Amino acid sequence: MRFQDCIIFAKENPVCYIATMDGYQPRVRPFRLWFADERGFYFHTATSKEVCNQMKINPKVEVCFYAPGVAPDAGKMMRVTGEVEFVQNIELKKRLLKERPFLKELVSDKPEDPLLGIVHLFKGEAYFWTMGNNMRERDVKRVRFYGGK
Repeated sequence: MRFQDCIIFAKENPVCYIATMDGYQPRVRPFRLWFADERGFYFHTATSKEVCNQMKINPKVEVCFYAPGVAPDAGKMMRVTGEVEFVQNIELKKRLLKERPFLKELVSDKPEDPLLGIVHLFKGEAYFWTMGNNMRERDVKRVRFYGGK
């Protein structure tokens, strides 16, 4: 498995679930991938949300991308465990507002708006799960990635 396989899977199945920690309580919520490349996975959120605070306190997350299957197959998922950072790059924020114009109504049309948060999952490991390897999770090959900070 190559990291490129992970990028392709995430792009084809952009709706995912991100798990964070709120003290000792796990929290899971759906996200939609913004984009993925050789540097990792990119998401966006409003910095006023609790998920943002949770990732600032503990930048370790787990993300699950899922492609449903047809019975009796349970589909295929990719689990990504890693670390996030918040990106303050104005050019990247301009790109976000151009590609996701609906954000202008929710946050603002200014890339320097502090409510506009870009989350970069830059370091970690990923692996694929199917019913075929359900009972052998520890044996599944993982791919490590590091997109730098």
